[in-house]
Amino acid sequence: MRRALTALVLAAAVAVTGASLAAPATADSSGGPVTDLNFGMHIPLISQGEQTSVNEGTIRLWDSGVAWGQVEQAKGKYWWNGLDAAVANANQQNLQILYVLGSTPTWAASSTKQGKYPNKGSASMPKKIKDWKNWVTAVVKRYGNSIDAYQIWNEANLSTFWMGTPEQMATLTKEASKIIRKYDPTAKVVAASTTVRLQSAYKKFFPKYLKALKKAKWPVDVISFHGYPAASGSPADRVTYIKQVQNDMRKGKVPASKPLWDTEVNYGIAGPGSNPRRVIIGPTAAAWTAATYLDDVLYNVDRAYWYYWYDNSNLVGIQMFTGTEGAAGYQTARNWLSGSFYSCQEGSPNVCQLGDNDNPEVIAWLDSGQATFTVPANVTQTCDALNQCTPVAPGSQVTIGSMPQWFGNPAS
Repeated sequence: MRRALTALVLAAAVAVTGASLAAPATADSSGGPVTDLNFGMHIPLISQGEQTSVNEGTIRLWDSGVAWGQVEQAKGKYWWNGLDAAVANANQQNLQILYVLGSTPTWAASSTKQGKYPNKGSASMPKKIKDWKNWVTAVVKRYGNSIDAYQIWNEANLSTFWMGTPEQMATLTKEASKIIRKYDPTAKVVAASTTVRLQSAYKKFFPKYLKALKKAKWPVDVISFHGYPAASGSPADRVTYIKQVQNDMRKGKVPASKPLWDTEVNYGIAGPGSNPRRVIIGPTAAAWTAATYLDDVLYNVDRAYWYYWYDNSNLVGIQMFTGTEGAAGYQTARNWLSGSFYSCQEGSPNVCQLGDNDNPEVIAWLDSGQATFTVPANVTQTCDALNQCTPVAPGSQVTIGSMPQWFGNPAS
């Protein structure tokens, strides 16, 4: 196993452009080893046999044709075929599964005018809590050996997906948690996800949801958010959102034992408001995808589920399918991090040490701007997020920007 870096070596490796000392770090992390569970993915066509060409460790079943209203199409009558096929495909690949339990079927909705996707009434509170409890029971009993985590709802701060109150969502969370912990106590209960980029909707929902969860004695194992920036945003904006969510978690007195997952992330997606979709290609796509997973390690986000593995989507900014720069950046970050212990510091640049003094292995990157980095002793090569490698001399200074750079000695 790779050993964590000493703070002395880490500090010595960093130099800020135009200054003699590194900027004070405002975040740091250490731990490991990183596993493939840090690398999540959405695969919309998974029930049709779709597999990726990257090494994700977990998938999130959403936008896959297997939501509650698509499975239980009439009360007590289940169409399991699609979900069975998706679960079987994931099991065949040894992938862990995060399944989203919402949203409300038309027949169970308290108002069929609340929500349109994936069916009428999908954003409403179920008119009978028993229908929700029966649904959760049916799913957990059927897939207890296959589904590893259950997320209560998708983007519950947005009226597109939820028009009930935060307190009602906490009630659904509490009732689902009781059932999951009864029939599959090893499964994780993941809180309903919350987007951050539409700040008014986030602030209206998330703190109240945490307050209600606290009152219910924390019936979740994981807190979740969606890290999409605005269409014009970048990984730096996502980092701002991460810090905001974590600050609200501290204010809400979320127990330190509850990790944070980003259950949907991409860049350039249209909105909020009139902001059109921004297409992000080439080295930038690889750099931002890799930086997403490096930022997770630095800022203590345990998982990020990339949205999504799909051929030429007209929705997302960074495409993710075989041969794209996005897929290259995803795989490169996974290869750098998987199996590694790490010691990371936020600075200019950010630095994660994966090796030790004798066998250095360091990653440096910035989410915005540029800085200089002093190549550590014994390093002979640097590679970027497209896995393009060049020789480098120990003690030399290189410029670091938004393209993450790995430094090491392949022969060691």
